[in-house]
Order: sequence, then C-alpha cells, then structure tokens
Amino acid sequence: MRPGPLRDGAADLDRRLSSARFRTFVHGDAKPDNVCHARDGSVAFVDFQYVGGGVGVKDVAYLLNCCLSPKECESALPRWLDRYFAALRAALESKLDPNDIDALEREWRELFPVAWVDFYRFLQGWAPGQYDPDRFSEALVRQVLGTSHY
Repeated sequence: MRPGPLRDGAADLDRRLSSARFRTFVHGDAKPDNVCHARDGSVAFVDFQYVGGGVGVKDVAYLLNCCLSPKECESALPRWLDRYFAALRAALESKLDPNDIDALEREWRELFPVAWVDFYRFLQGWAPGQYDPDRFSEALVRQVLGTSHY
C-alpha cells in the first residue's frame, strides 16, 4: 500500500473496531456474490472463510460499499442504516435489555464510518489501482482519521 493516511491509520482503525463493547460473529466478506436470495424474501450468506469475532457493523459497511455507488452513498446511506438498525433492534428486543440495544446502536452507528474506512483501506492495499478513490470514501477518511488530505 502506498504511504499515506490509510496505511498510517491502519492500527488505529483496528484498535477502534476491536475495542467495541458489543461484538458478534462477522462474515468478513459480506458482498453480493456471497448472498443467496430465496423466493420468500429470506437471505443466507455463504463463503465463510473470514468468519470471526468483531463488530457487526463491519459486515454492513462492507456490503453497502459493494452495493452502492459513491453517489448513492451520499444520498441513500442514512436510509439503509436506519433500515438495518430497525431490523437489528427487532431481532434483539427479546434478547437484550432496551438500554443495551440503545447503547449497541449508538456504538455501531459511531463505528460505521470507521468500518467503512477500514474496508476502503483494505481494498486500496489489496488491489492497488483497481479501486478508484471516490469522493464519499475520501471524505470519510478525512473525518475518521482526522487528516485534511488523502
């Protein structure tokens, strides 16, 4: 990976994501190619070669990064996140105290940009030159890593 804020910030991104209070199993490669859709509307994920413990919003960031264009991210991302958190809240309401659900949502919403930048960093290092920098991700890099340039 070329020198710069993404490479320099990798350890900080990892520390922030790894120190989350609320952790779960993450797929680790949540992209459309690894999602199976049934006629009844249900979905299943396959290809679990990267599964492990982590902050669940990482998979959300990775999936949305793969599914939405940068322009769609600027306009539709809040709606997708609201949808995700509403579904997560419904799934957890019988399993966690409401205060814990609120705390989880606050933590994961705060970590979503960190997870996005971490995935963007991975792509830039994994296949240099294959993934063009985009305005949306570059703005998140500046926000998350506190740098004025990318």
